[in-house]
Amino acid sequence: MYQINFSQPAHIHFIGIGGISMSGLAAILLNRGFSVSGSDSRKSELTEHLASLGAEIFVPQSAANVTGDIGLVVYTAAIHPDNPEYAAAESAGIPMMSRAELLGQLMQNYLTSVAVAGTHGKTTTTSMIAHILMAQDLDPTISVGGILPSIGGNIRIGASDYFLTEACEYTNSFLHLSPTIGLILNIDADHLDFFKDLDDIRHSFRLFAEKIPAEGTLVIHADIPDLDKFTEGLPCRVATFGVGCGDYHAENVTWDDLGCASFDLYAEKQDKDRLLGRFSLRVPGEHNIGNAAAAIACADLLGISGECAAKGFLGFSGTDRRFQKKGVVGGVTVIDDYAHHPTEIRATLSTAKKYPASRIWCVFQPHTYSRTKALLNEFADALSLSDKVVLADIYAARETDSLGVSSSLLRQKVEEAGTEAWYFPTFDEIETFLLEKCAPGDLLITMGAGDVWMIGDRLLGK
Repeated sequence: MYQINFSQPAHIHFIGIGGISMSGLAAILLNRGFSVSGSDSRKSELTEHLASLGAEIFVPQSAANVTGDIGLVVYTAAIHPDNPEYAAAESAGIPMMSRAELLGQLMQNYLTSVAVAGTHGKTTTTSMIAHILMAQDLDPTISVGGILPSIGGNIRIGASDYFLTEACEYTNSFLHLSPTIGLILNIDADHLDFFKDLDDIRHSFRLFAEKIPAEGTLVIHADIPDLDKFTEGLPCRVATFGVGCGDYHAENVTWDDLGCASFDLYAEKQDKDRLLGRFSLRVPGEHNIGNAAAAIACADLLGISGECAAKGFLGFSGTDRRFQKKGVVGGVTVIDDYAHHPTEIRATLSTAKKYPASRIWCVFQPHTYSRTKALLNEFADALSLSDKVVLADIYAARETDSLGVSSSLLRQKVEEAGTEAWYFPTFDEIETFLLEKCAPGDLLITMGAGDVWMIGDRLLGK
C-alpha cells in the first residue's frame, strides 16, 4: 500500500470531499502543509470552509479535475470504479486509497489515539470524550461524525499527541485503524447491504478488537452478548462498562424534568470499587448513561480525574441532529434526531417519553431500502412507541433497487403494531398535514439520516 510521507507534503485530491469525515481529514492535511483539492456533487458549508482554508473545490465531479500534479487520490466508500475521477486517477496510475486507509495512516502520527466504534452512539460518545480531553487542556486533534458546536464543526486540530476519532464499521473501514484505546459501544445488525448478517458484523468487530496493540486497551460494553467472543485471547487490556454492570458501572441514577440523568460511576479495583464521582448529563436518554460510562472509562485510562470528566459533561449539550431542539412553533416543540436504526429509534422515543409533552409525533424517513427491508418489523415495533407516526419516502442514499419495500408498507406495519400512522410522498404534504394536526403542547420529532430535518426547519420558518 502507498505510504504517505507526512514530512514531505504533496498534493492530495479527495473524491467526495464534502463528506463529514473526508472534509475533516482534508482540513488536517491542509494544516500539515499539504496541497488539497477535492470534488463533490454540490457545494456545502463544509466545502466552503475548506475553500477558505486554501483547498481547491470542484463541483461537480469530472475527470478533468484529476491533474498530473496530484500525488494521491483519496475516495469514500460511496465512490465506485465507474466514477469519472476514480477512473481517471486509475488510468493515470496515480496512487489511490480509501478514506479509512488515510485515517489509519494519519493516526500513526500520534502517541495516543482513541477510536470509538459501535453501531450506535459513536458521534455522541466521541463528543463526550472530546469535551473531557479539552477540559483537561490536552489540546487533542478531533474528528467527529457530526457538527459539534464547541469546536465549531466536525474537526479540531490540536498540537498534542492525542488523536480522537469515530471508527465506522461500514465496508470494514475501522479495520484500517490501530488505536491505542478502542471502544466498542454496542453491536447490532446494520449495513446489511454490505454485511451478510449479524454474525458477519460481530466477526468484523472482533477483528477491530484485534487491531489494538498489546500496550493498548479495549473498552467494551459489558452487556454485549457472548462478550468473551470479542475479548478472549486479546493481547491488550480489556475494560468493560455499563449501567449496573462492568468494570466501570453507573449506579444511583436520577432524572431531571427534561430526561437528563445524573449518576455515580464506580470503577472496580481489585476487591473493591472506587467512586470516580457523580456525573450530570445535559443530553437526555438512558442510552446516554452508557455512552457517558464509556467516555469516563476512557478518561480514567488516560489518567484524567473524575472531577475533570464531570466538568467536560457540563460543557456538552449535544451535537447537531442528536435529539436537537430546533425551536417551538405554535406551542409545538420541534426536535431533530439522526436515528435511522430500530435500536436508535427506540432509544430516541424512550427519551422523548421523559420530555414534558402532550403527544409525541414522529416524522420518520427510512434510510436505504436494504435496511428497511431487513428490519421492517423491528422498525414498526420501535416507531409504535410514538403516539403518532408520519412517514416520508425512503431515502435511497447509495441504493437504486427498492427491493419491493416502501414507506407505505411500513405504515401498514406500524398500524398493525397499534399506532396511528400516515404516509405522504412529499415533504410539502407532510408539512401541511402537521400544521393541521399538531396542537400546542405536542412534541414533534423529525427523524432519519436523510434530509427529513428540512421539514422541521420549514415549519419553524428557517
